Amino acid sequence: MPVVYPIMLTPTPPMSTSHKLFVNIRVNDLQKSMAFFAALGFTFNTQFTDDNAACLVVSDDAYFMLLTDGFFRGFTTKTPSDPTVVTEAMYAVSCDSRTDVDAMFHAAIDAGGSKVMPPQDHGFMYSQSFYDLDGHHWEVLWMDPATIQ
Repeated sequence: MPVVYPIMLTPTPPMSTSHKLFVNIRVNDLQKSMAFFAALGFTFNTQFTDDNAACLVVSDDAYFMLLTDGFFRGFTTKTPSDPTVVTEAMYAVSCDSRTDVDAMFHAAIDAGGSKVMPPQDHGFMYSQSFYDLDGHHWEVLWMDPATIQ
């Protein structure tokens, strides 16, 4: 029988400052991608939006930078993955209710996105998933506040 060792976790000291999160994703048609995400209820920070990039606002501290192919390639020495072939990541965004999850999911499908899999209902958490116009995998979820400590 294998020996199982307990995992010893050392408490992490709190960070002294808050950080903003910017996730950069490559899109094929910036204007169509902006229209897609606007249909889901997202807004854009015009200060960081131009012909090469659009700053999609998720919250005061989280943003997605939608970057044209050429602009995206200027930030990496590696070949970008093709999200229609491989899953590079799954981007999860929370909603205030199960109804809001379904509304955002249906808005994504109506705006040209495609369904990934059936809804996932775990009681304490409910989610739907879709691919955006470029094949990026998005999860829309709600977690029961009573289960979050």
